[in-house]
Amino acid sequence: MTVLAAEGLRRSFAGVAAVRGVSFAVAAGEMLALIGPNGAGKSTCFNMLSGQLRPDGGRVRLDGRDITGLAPRRIWRLGVGRTFQITATFASMTVRENVQMALLSHRHDIWRMWCAARTRHVAAAMALLDPLGLAAQADVAAGVLAYGDLKRLELAMALANEPRLLLMDEPTAGMAPAERSALMRLVRAHAAVRGIAVLFTEHDMDIVFGTADRILVLHQGSVIATGDGAAIRADARVREVYLGSGETSGGH
Repeated sequence: MTVLAAEGLRRSFAGVAAVRGVSFAVAAGEMLALIGPNGAGKSTCFNMLSGQLRPDGGRVRLDGRDITGLAPRRIWRLGVGRTFQITATFASMTVRENVQMALLSHRHDIWRMWCAARTRHVAAAMALLDPLGLAAQADVAAGVLAYGDLKRLELAMALANEPRLLLMDEPTAGMAPAERSALMRLVRAHAAVRGIAVLFTEHDMDIVFGTADRILVLHQGSVIATGDGAAIRADARVREVYLGSGETSGGH
C-alpha cells in the first residue's frame, strides 16, 4: 500500500531549478534511500515533503490525502515523523522527558504544566526507549549523551508520533560504523513491524546498499535512476555522476 506519493515536485530558488519534476512513491514497510551528489536536490525534496518548503509545482500525498504545502506541525499531526542531520532534542531534559514531550504532543496533552506532565506517559516512553537501548539512560540529561545515543533518542521521539511515514535526513551522520549499522537495523525492524514507510538520505553507501529496499538517485534536481541495489550499481549514468566519481558525501 502506498503511503507517500510525490508527484512532479518542482522548486526553484532565484530562478535556479533545485528540483525538476520529481516523482516517486514509498510503500508501507518499505525503506527508500534518496541519494545523489552535492546539489542534487535531496534536502529541497525533504523540505517540501515535511512542509518546510512549499513546492512551486506538483503534489505530495500521504495515504492518498493531498498534504502539499501544509505547515510542518499539521504534517506531523497527520503521521509524518522526521529526524535531522543535527539532532533536535531538549538538552536540559532527561532522555525519558524528551520522549514524554513527544508523546504529550502526539496525544494532545502538551498544554499541561510540566510539573504534572512529567508523570504522564512514563510507561509509553520507556517502551520506546527500551528496544533502542536507552532505558538505562532514561534519567540522564540529553545534553550529556554520546552522539550515537542522541541519534537513537531522536528516533524514539519520532516514533512517539506513531508515524505512517518516517523521513530521516542522514540518520547515521557522525556515528561510528558499528553504530550506523545497528541504528538502521532498528529502523528496519520498526518499519517492518509497524508498517512504516521510510525515506532516508545517507552519505554512507554501505548503509544505503545494506539497508534500502529501493534507491532513488537525483542529479541536478532530476531522477536519473531508481531500483534495487544491484540495478543502481549497474547503472552507467549513476556510476558516471555519483558512484564512480569517488563521491562519499551525501550532500544536498
